Amino acid sequence: MRNTETLDESEYRKLEELRFQIRRFLNFSESAARSAGIEPQQHQALLVLKAVPDDCLPTIGYLAERLFVKHHSAVGLVDRLQAMGLLTRRTSAEDARQVFIQLTKKGIRVLHSLSVTHQTELREMSSRLTRTLRALNLPSKKKRSSSF
Repeated sequence: MRNTETLDESEYRKLEELRFQIRRFLNFSESAARSAGIEPQQHQALLVLKAVPDDCLPTIGYLAERLFVKHHSAVGLVDRLQAMGLLTRRTSAEDARQVFIQLTKKGIRVLHSLSVTHQTELREMSSRLTRTLRALNLPSKKKRSSSF
């Protein structure tokens, strides 16, 4: 499907500003993680594990899905986090192929510290981000209703 919508120069500037604000936050986040002694992807993994919904099992497969990585990459990530004492793993009693992962107290402390720092940064940048999103003024596309 070919996109025939046209954009003027100001729309490109608004899109670039949004990308800049997102990158600014991501840059902050990556620096904060490294300052805490972990890599950004390790921080993301800790956050995923802390936020697992009640109706979901914290498995390596779930972690891989949430981080958009291959299963074997998630295994390596879990290996490194376990070696750092930030999480534990246990094999399912029902299915030995399934491995459950859980944050340790140390992992929870590291994540908490990073999360408080991130909340502060988000509060400080929220007005810039809100202005940027409002400036985009993207109309939502309404679905056509079909009458049968």
